[in-house]
Amino acid sequence: MRKLTAGLFMSLDGVVESPNLWQFDSFDEELGLEMTAMMNRVDTVLLGRVGYEQWAGYWPSAENDDPFGAFINPVPKFVASRTLTGDLAWQNSTLITGDLNEFVTELKNTEGGEICLVGGISLVRQLLFVGLLDSLTLMTHPVVAGEGRHLFEPTDPVTRLTLQSSLMTSKGNALLTYGLRTD
Repeated sequence: MRKLTAGLFMSLDGVVESPNLWQFDSFDEELGLEMTAMMNRVDTVLLGRVGYEQWAGYWPSAENDDPFGAFINPVPKFVASRTLTGDLAWQNSTLITGDLNEFVTELKNTEGGEICLVGGISLVRQLLFVGLLDSLTLMTHPVVAGEGRHLFEPTDPVTRLTLQSSLMTSKGNALLTYGLRTD
């Protein structure tokens, strides 16, 4: 079975929305190496509508020498949306039809590498709470963002996690990877 992972940049106060507004110079060599390792493991991407619309407006025309652009443009992308319809313009993008949880379960049972959920805060929450997300990496930067969406909401259920890995970088980023606790 394929593994479904997600990674989100996060501020110390828990903001995961628009990290480009508060990352500043904290993206260091170690974080870059971890991102490269992720790109080497992943051969399929899941996106939410908002993430898809933001990224489809930027990455297709990004510089060819950008490593993330070289990864994200050709990779197969599946987009979860209740409002988008028809064919999607960004290369190798497919709109998910039907039930998201059933689609992800079927996708995890196909041959291939790791599946990574990017650009979808609500998708991360949904797939974590139904038990389909195998690991969640929170890349916490040493900054207080002050405003923006948080990953978790006050109405979310108590959910126990287990630490799968941790890494501290030279610029103070804490990379913590969690999975659902099974006992």
